[in-house]
Amino acid sequence: MSFDAVAVGRRVLATEAEAIGVMADELGEAFVRAVEILFACKGRIVLTGMGKSGHVARKIAATMASTGAPAMFVHPAEASHGDLGMIGVDDVILALSRSGEVRELADILAYASRFGIALIAITANPESALGKAATLVLKLPDAPEATGEVSAPTTSTTLQIALGDALAVALLERRGFTARDFHVFHPGGKLGAMLRTVGDLMHKLEEAPLATEHTPMPEALRVMTQRKLGIVGVVSGDGALIGVVTDGDLRRNFDELAGKTVGEIMTRNPKAVTPETLAGDAARLMNDSRITALFVVRDGRPVGVLHVHDVLGAGVV
Repeated sequence: MSFDAVAVGRRVLATEAEAIGVMADELGEAFVRAVEILFACKGRIVLTGMGKSGHVARKIAATMASTGAPAMFVHPAEASHGDLGMIGVDDVILALSRSGEVRELADILAYASRFGIALIAITANPESALGKAATLVLKLPDAPEATGEVSAPTTSTTLQIALGDALAVALLERRGFTARDFHVFHPGGKLGAMLRTVGDLMHKLEEAPLATEHTPMPEALRVMTQRKLGIVGVVSGDGALIGVVTDGDLRRNFDELAGKTVGEIMTRNPKAVTPETLAGDAARLMNDSRITALFVVRDGRPVGVLHVHDVLGAGVV
């Protein structure tokens, strides 16, 4: 009998995908109530579970914490040896167990009941000890594990992690959590770089090369050379940015530069960003527009300048 790894892989993925589809179809009022309980939580969301469910619970706790919902994982066995003290009356417990009959959860269930702590159960068995102790049950479909007769946790843990993601994203949107909020919890790495703002990376106003439209081009060239950003911003009498002179403008007018003013060769209505623009968005704008620098404005007036080398150096692209 030949072994077909691809066929096995496809069978597993199809089994788990079908189960997720069933769960999505069954999602309803209980999910809405769960999101509202988590949204109203004044303390922390405490995730717990044993074995593979515990590993999933850790991941859900990390996802929620990274999206602005204070969350942590408490191991049920450790809870029985002092860690119950980590759970407060203002917390909400989110407990995971496919069967709902895990003896290590017993002390957490009793503790939640004693102190009136809200308990949301994610289980396939609402009639289990966990289901009966819960304030609210989020029922998993009673779907077969992808391992067949071996029955190792596969489909069930996929359902748990998918439902945890659904809760985290619904809670994120319920709270109005934004990309800028997300950056607060992700300052490092590629993701953190993409979520930095232009204001974090730009050259400040005192470093920005500026001229008026009446400035002679030889003088503007000196400013451009001194500041080494390959661009000069052109401002009106009231300080508003009205144009830029770029390397391209210089090349197009090379033979007549000495006798012209900035206003005669500048590019009007230049692309610009604000200090609050995400660095990743500014990088995309420069790439799409095939430019190497952007002026940063507030209320139409320059407050700095961002060069492509600034975003490259920060690891944004």
